[in-house]
Amino acid sequence: MYDYHLHSSFSDDSETPMEDMVKAAISKGITEIAITDHYDPYYPDEEMPFILDLPNYHKELNRIVDQYEDRIKIAKGIELGIQNGETINECYEIASSFDYDFIIGSFHAVNGVTTYQGDDYKNSDYIGATEDYYQYMYECLREFNDYDVLGHINAIDRYIEKVPGKKYYMDIVEEILKLLVDNGKGLEINTSSFRYDLGERTMPPLDMLKLYVDLGGEIITTGSDAHTTDYVGNMLDYAQDMILKTGHKYVATFHNRKLIQIKI
Repeated sequence: MYDYHLHSSFSDDSETPMEDMVKAAISKGITEIAITDHYDPYYPDEEMPFILDLPNYHKELNRIVDQYEDRIKIAKGIELGIQNGETINECYEIASSFDYDFIIGSFHAVNGVTTYQGDDYKNSDYIGATEDYYQYMYECLREFNDYDVLGHINAIDRYIEKVPGKKYYMDIVEEILKLLVDNGKGLEINTSSFRYDLGERTMPPLDMLKLYVDLGGEIITTGSDAHTTDYVGNMLDYAQDMILKTGHKYVATFHNRKLIQIKI
């Protein structure tokens, strides 16, 4: 199994030391992991700004990789929170600031509002919030290209009252997926959907994943998005089964930002 989305205490929303996450992965027999702590420039929440201590983060990544190289393969990663405007320039700077193996591009805010704040995201206009979310994602991804996979594409589903019908969002989702394929970018299967009690509404749902493959997409990573040791490796077998259901037979990993395909 390959857990390519893990957080540690370098992220504002985790208190778990990086080494503990690595030890948990080893104890669970995971073949390879990526440490991908949050960096969200200009994130609109002063209490949780998601700005990494990059010098110490890079130092700890290097130490952990060296110390555990004979026990588990570790990709040095980061999860960039993409927004429009000045954030795009800073994301480009951060992406080139270190010899990362792997970069996730994610969306945690839309038009200056976090996805977990604001009435629109919770209950008042779940259709409009969903449409805005995907349109914003598409416009930003037309400007920012220095990432390897798009993380938890439908994370908006965590926060709205209910998911609207496909007619409200699948056209723009298809444009996003075409953009990924055209730019040689991957799509993540993020198993945190099970922690958020989304049931069969996985991230992405199977129909989105299959559409990505049908459009020519070939880069699919699997990640638990764990912030504690309990969830390291959670439901990765389910994620690999999803890949096989699309007709694709490989899970993606990365080294020095170069794609490696592992046959399932």
